[in-house]
Amino acid sequence: MFINTIDPILFSYGFLTIRWYGIFLGVGVGLGLFVLTKIAQKKNINIEQILSLALWLIVGGLIGARLGHIIFYNLDYFLTNPLEVIMINHGGLSSHGMAIGLIVTFLIIIQAKKIAWRELINLLVIPIPLIAGFIRIGNFFNSEIVGKASTLPWAVQFPLYETNPIFRHPSQIYEALIAFTIFGILLFIQFRSQSLSSMKLTSFFIFLYFTSRFLIEFVKEYPTYAGLSMGQWLSIPFILFSIIFLLSKRQKFWF
Repeated sequence: MFINTIDPILFSYGFLTIRWYGIFLGVGVGLGLFVLTKIAQKKNINIEQILSLALWLIVGGLIGARLGHIIFYNLDYFLTNPLEVIMINHGGLSSHGMAIGLIVTFLIIIQAKKIAWRELINLLVIPIPLIAGFIRIGNFFNSEIVGKASTLPWAVQFPLYETNPIFRHPSQIYEALIAFTIFGILLFIQFRSQSLSSMKLTSFFIFLYFTSRFLIEFVKEYPTYAGLSMGQWLSIPFILFSIIFLLSKRQKFWF
């Protein structure tokens, strides 16, 4: 068992504060763009175009993730502390909000720039779970999104989360490991498949990510509504969409 006494602030001097969360977010985005560039080179895809689209998606995704966290999880707090809305380095990103932000941004950009998106969308989803995994590590360093009480050998106490800490599931680490695994699966499929139709890999990613998110919510310390957490209710539409799309197409998905 482990006691998480990590200070969320890596460095602070005057008005300058560098938090671990921001570091992990930056590392995730940097590695995501690096991976995307390498894949584009191997697939002979215009790197400048895909990087431009990826940067817009990062901005739109982060805005959506922040708004999702504010609206879905903590609206009252942000209404009384409006300056915290822009403090993204303090933590507080919603994967469901990020998904909505990515979709809206993608639709706007491809329409505005008349981009042939079908050959790009399967590539663009690959770095997303990689970035998500680093964000969850940042959540662990922030002592947030904690799990329920646990007696497992790897259970963790979070003194920064509660006055009388108990051992809990490190749900942030669970999600990080799952996200990194999904990233590896997507990367493997992308390089092995010779005939992926547009949206196939994207739909598979949505299914894997939000199904795992639905399941992991059972060990999180969140209030429930009609037996399910907010995260689970928000995951259901994404899961249904992915299943419907995967089953509605006759093209061969595997190699």
